[in-house]
Amino acid sequence: MIGVRLSRPAMWLTGITFTLAACGIGAPSPPIQVPVPSAAAEAATGFDNRSNGAVNDSIHQTDQAAFDEVEESADGLGPLYNAQSCRECHQNPTSGGASQITELRVGHLGPDGRFRNADIPIARGTVVISGRTLVNDRAICPSAALPDSEIQERVPDTETIRTTRASLNLLGDGLVEAVADETLIEIARVQRRTTRGTIRGQALYVPILEAPGETRIGRFGWKDQHASLLSFSADAYLNEMGITSRLLLDEVTTLCNSVSEPNNTTGADGLADIDRFARFLRATKAPARDTVLAATPAARRGSELFDAIGCATCHVRTLATAAAGTVLNGGTDTIPPALGEKTFHPFGDFLLHNVGTGDGIVMAMPEHYGPAVYKVLWREFSIDSVGRTRNKMRTAPLWGVRLRPRLMHDGASLTLRDAVVRHRGEASGVSRSFGKLPRSDQEAIIAFLQSL
Repeated sequence: MIGVRLSRPAMWLTGITFTLAACGIGAPSPPIQVPVPSAAAEAATGFDNRSNGAVNDSIHQTDQAAFDEVEESADGLGPLYNAQSCRECHQNPTSGGASQITELRVGHLGPDGRFRNADIPIARGTVVISGRTLVNDRAICPSAALPDSEIQERVPDTETIRTTRASLNLLGDGLVEAVADETLIEIARVQRRTTRGTIRGQALYVPILEAPGETRIGRFGWKDQHASLLSFSADAYLNEMGITSRLLLDEVTTLCNSVSEPNNTTGADGLADIDRFARFLRATKAPARDTVLAATPAARRGSELFDAIGCATCHVRTLATAAAGTVLNGGTDTIPPALGEKTFHPFGDFLLHNVGTGDGIVMAMPEHYGPAVYKVLWREFSIDSVGRTRNKMRTAPLWGVRLRPRLMHDGASLTLRDAVVRHRGEASGVSRSFGKLPRSDQEAIIAFLQSL
């Protein structure tokens, strides 16, 4: 078990604690710190499209080319899809970053008050797409070959729960994948213990598609629906581009489909596109900070206040990866030396929380794991645990947040201040503490966030 402890308040906290007390703010829990192995090194950061060392730069550039490639109908695009390349949704400031793109998710409540996946009619109502919450914005027909086909998805009045979700930053996710399950589980325990249950991150075991029956703590996607970058890549390839792979063989609909399955076949080198996507992400560097702004007095004070009012309870500053050689993802992967025992600074705990902005959507399992998900006995996978995520979202890692003009899971917060004060639920106390600070201290915290 990898332990997680709370740091003792540093000397600089003395003055800040006095300031907070003068504002009527009680002493929050100290920030969570993950023990760092003595031999651990800082992970590489930057936006230079160079490898972090997991592969050489030539291989990394080849993998990036696959990530950037624009797919066509002949490649298996569609029949329903949102984008034609991975880069289309992940490109700011470079391939693998976030973007302004959002996707649409819907559902409804059943008579028992429980969430139900959407039922979306297509083909003039003759076919209903079910088992999903994602609504694809685009379709490959009508076309010259099929001028009378009509498969465009539209939200019916029955789907009364509706939300958008912003595309995620993927840079540095190889480090996130290499964090031990025990680290995330222990962070959740420390949060509960030190806040007396007020803040209670949920660590969710999820299936690993490439290792049927095996699970791991989820960390990718707004609902933590994947723990493996290969599983995450296969999910996105199918649901965002409509391209099937060896891990997800079934199209959302076969109407207008003219390419045999799986669309994403293995090349002469033994790799399919999903393998290249996963390898590309594992070799990306973590988002770099604005070192100029970070060095200013305002940002430095804001950094102290960020901890002092309790933001770092969930936006955990520093995590450490497991040792090189550690086996991951049900025995299908091993941490390479370039990712082993590395410290990095995501400002996130990769756990699910209810902070009052939950979208009311429960993860649709057939959508993310295929229709055979119910036929496999997944170790430690609980349907009830998934059901409890309805109003929870993954803590948004704040690394690279300075490059995002639209914030929170739905992109509806347009300023950092809006995003901070919008926090409710488990984060209500922290949000209130921010509101009680003098304006200059609030601006210092904003300056700090602008440096991330």
